[in-house]
Amino acid sequence: MKYFEKVFSHEPCNPGRQTEFDIGKALPILCLPFIHCIIECCTKEQLLHGVPYAFDMIIGGPMAAPMFMFCMGATIHYSLRHSAGEMAKRGLKLLLIGFLLNVCRFIIPYMIGYGVTGDAERFLTPLPYFVFGNDVLQFAGLAMLCIALMMKLKTPKWTMLVIALAMSVTGSLFRSVDLGNNVLNVIFGWFIGTEDSTGQVTIVSYFPLLNWLIVPVCGYCFGWLLQRVKDKTRFYLSFSPVLLALAIAYLIIGDHFEIGMFAEGENAYYHMLTYDVAASLALTLGALGVYCAISYVLPKKINAFFTFVSRNITAFFCIHWVFVRFITNVLLYAINGTQEFPVWGTMLISCGILIATIFIVTIRRRIQAAFKARRAAV
Repeated sequence: MKYFEKVFSHEPCNPGRQTEFDIGKALPILCLPFIHCIIECCTKEQLLHGVPYAFDMIIGGPMAAPMFMFCMGATIHYSLRHSAGEMAKRGLKLLLIGFLLNVCRFIIPYMIGYGVTGDAERFLTPLPYFVFGNDVLQFAGLAMLCIALMMKLKTPKWTMLVIALAMSVTGSLFRSVDLGNNVLNVIFGWFIGTEDSTGQVTIVSYFPLLNWLIVPVCGYCFGWLLQRVKDKTRFYLSFSPVLLALAIAYLIIGDHFEIGMFAEGENAYYHMLTYDVAASLALTLGALGVYCAISYVLPKKINAFFTFVSRNITAFFCIHWVFVRFITNVLLYAINGTQEFPVWGTMLISCGILIATIFIVTIRRRIQAAFKARRAAV
């Protein structure tokens, strides 16, 4: 009882931005140019070990998307506009942004690539599957709509968790399925993990709703709890070290025995099993405890930079992807006849993309601020 009295309050007492969420979102997003360039430019053999493996399977795996999604759910409670209607609008906006991103990172560069090389099989054949497939923004939009619906229905938080858990188990049972028709594979790939078993086309079913909804729902419930925490240091110390140790142990065992999300094929991660979700959530909660601790000692400018990245996370995500697609899939292929590139060169390209993305997002933010100032003056 003394622990609960010291740590928790019956009413919200922890308002404002939570720096651990900002760090949790910023660190993976800053790594995305490296993750995606390495995936695009390295051979399958290179991705099995060393730096490429670390970025592909670890940093770009359980350390990235689960953290984004968990923080997305948690920060709903800290948003100034957090009604069910506002969340539904945000979900629809994310779906629209996801489609526009697919136009900019697939249709435009792939049509340019086809125009330059004349390679229809490479640039035209996979285009419909890429444009209408399900990636993280599409999932985020659907997840927001689901959470908004449950908020509108005033669903108790424990019920939300039960529903999300049942969906995760169901998604685990129906993962990596081939419905026998690729149009159906694309449509249902938004909800369950689908693939083309023949391997002739790539079905983009990367974050199916049933498998992944549990992550932002857990984040939503955690955010509600965190608002009522009086002593965050004591709160995180009570579980973060243990969960972090358990998660690391699971990652080592899973990697060694190639089980769960470490099994062969990228869909082993994207069509995540329930026990993989549990390990990823443990890693997320463990990492948040670490981020909370280091936020107290980091210089204010660094914390401010993390906050800047977190505030503009969607812009960072979209802009870096456009650079990655144009450079790896079009430019490198047009020059070399292949998008494969040495690891050191790929790292240099990634650094350039990261710097360019930060620059563009900064300019974009300043332009937005200038427009807001003009409107306020009028």
